[in-house]
Amino acid sequence: MPTVFNRTWIHGSGRFLPGPAIDNEAMDTYVAPLNKLSGRIKRRILAENGIRSRHYAIDTEGRTVHGCAAMAAAAIGDCLAITGTPLQEIGVLACGSSGGDALMPGFASMVHGELAAPPMQVFSSHGICASGVGAWESAAAAVELGAHRHALVAAAEMPSRLFKRSRYAARDYDADFDAHFLRWMLSDGAGALQLTSAPGHRDGIRLRLRFIHQRSFAGDYPVCMQLGLTPDRTRSHLDYPAWREAEADGALFLRQDIRLLPHLFDVGVHEYAKLCHGGWIDPAQVDHFLCHYSSERFAPVVDELMLKAGLSIPRERWYSNLVTRGNTGAASIFVMLDEFLRTQTPRPGERILCFIPESGRFTVAFVMIEVEAADATVDTAASAPVATVAAMADEHTVAPPHDPADAPAALRHLLGELATIWHGYRSRVWRTPMIRALREGRFARADYLAWMRDWIPQVREGSRWMREGAASVQAPYEGLRSLIETHAGDEQDDYMILFDDYRRAGGEVGDIDALRRNPGGEALNSYLHALAATPNPLGLLGAIYIIEGTGQRIIPALLPLMKAALDLPADAFRFLEYHGENDEHHLARWLRAVEIVLAHDHDGDGARAIIDTARRTAELYIMQFEHVPAGRRHGR
Repeated sequence: MPTVFNRTWIHGSGRFLPGPAIDNEAMDTYVAPLNKLSGRIKRRILAENGIRSRHYAIDTEGRTVHGCAAMAAAAIGDCLAITGTPLQEIGVLACGSSGGDALMPGFASMVHGELAAPPMQVFSSHGICASGVGAWESAAAAVELGAHRHALVAAAEMPSRLFKRSRYAARDYDADFDAHFLRWMLSDGAGALQLTSAPGHRDGIRLRLRFIHQRSFAGDYPVCMQLGLTPDRTRSHLDYPAWREAEADGALFLRQDIRLLPHLFDVGVHEYAKLCHGGWIDPAQVDHFLCHYSSERFAPVVDELMLKAGLSIPRERWYSNLVTRGNTGAASIFVMLDEFLRTQTPRPGERILCFIPESGRFTVAFVMIEVEAADATVDTAASAPVATVAAMADEHTVAPPHDPADAPAALRHLLGELATIWHGYRSRVWRTPMIRALREGRFARADYLAWMRDWIPQVREGSRWMREGAASVQAPYEGLRSLIETHAGDEQDDYMILFDDYRRAGGEVGDIDALRRNPGGEALNSYLHALAATPNPLGLLGAIYIIEGTGQRIIPALLPLMKAALDLPADAFRFLEYHGENDEHHLARWLRAVEIVLAHDHDGDGARAIIDTARRTAELYIMQFEHVPAGRRHGR
């Protein structure tokens, strides 16, 4: 649930962008290509990110002109020049950055010192792009709770110092693509906000903070952007005898694993959809969308995902200054908001939504701001979500793994409920011991065999409970019977493919009847057989959704990791290959079955049965994953 604010306003904003704007040609004098490969990467990355100019706080010789704390202090000065608030009245200073000038002390302390400000509370938020929002939320909470009347928030970044040509000299300028990539993406700058509990106004309006929502998905995904680890992320720069050795080994290059980036926006839009489903965001009531993305290439990706979810915000309402200001990391949303307020004319009653995804280890943040008339009555009653779930029934997202474009409007409410279940299920599956071992490089052949030993009897049972369920179908749902029977026929011999894979991988159990389900599989099997025996077991469609969805969405993500971790012949993965390619067709059939249910579901009992069964099946499927021993020596 978001952190709600009712007594906190944005009193002013400011920014500092060092030196003149540097165009794409002039940037070579600051961040020179290292070799022929680097030059090609530069042309490719700039063509994709759309950035035409940016700012650097170093000169052409690589010398620092403005430090990171100095830029934050300058942005604060720009902000206070607008509000006229003396530093003596500020109660708390919260700052975010991915680095700063020193490893210690905290960045906020360094900015406090740079300002030569009187004693006050300080808070440092360390991270990457979302660290500024962490500082923002901390400062806003202090104001909201009445601890301070005025607070300052600042964020600053200075990655140019990492990109100097001399940094790469220890490796003769030889660096992998991940280490080259960000040199052409990031730039320097700082932004600041003043928060207050005493609403002031600016140009006839005032800006009330309504909520801030942050979620980290570090438990679900590996590191995507990092500084201080070796390329394989197994060794810290602090583990070397000396930092010069860490630098020579590439542990001090700022790296981005671009292969993971698409997942960030998938996660971010799912979190956005959850806020919409909860009534916190109504896309129709978002008048200005300030979206922080690192590349113009990602804007249509976000737009398409929101469109497919049925929760799009028209592109004419989007605002970004990436093209002219560059990507300043944690400072970006503050620089963007400040420029927006200086160049646009938001009107009373409008809402401004900020979206900040962070690729470090995947964090997403959202901030909602409401524009009020300067003379409006100050109402500090607790705010409710901007819309109710019922009011947004037609806006519900189509749940993964379906293509929303193929879903009739009548299904959107049901698919929206399933989307919420799926989102939590996927996240929990990704944290089970087996998949953690796979992600962390601890997955061995014994783990693969243990998984299949448990899984083969579960898959074998699938066609049986489906046939039982088909036999239990009665009027008016007769159309379901043939669909379920067809699906059961497709699944009937699948377990033999899996058993063959098991034997090719070195499995020693020769009699398939000797294999037993683990406790999670046993519980799932008992539950589905019992349900299949009841008249019109419509809830089985919820079970099929989770099981087949796992094959279409999760298995394809695991298969490359398994192939990389295991020295096994290609024909030891036939079952996984088959389901990754064909479960999409199975789910299309599932969609037709759901349409049959809803056509006769006048009281909503059928939809509720599907949702409830999907939720229970997800829990039991997770239990099945959790009971697979992984990452250690084991046998049976």
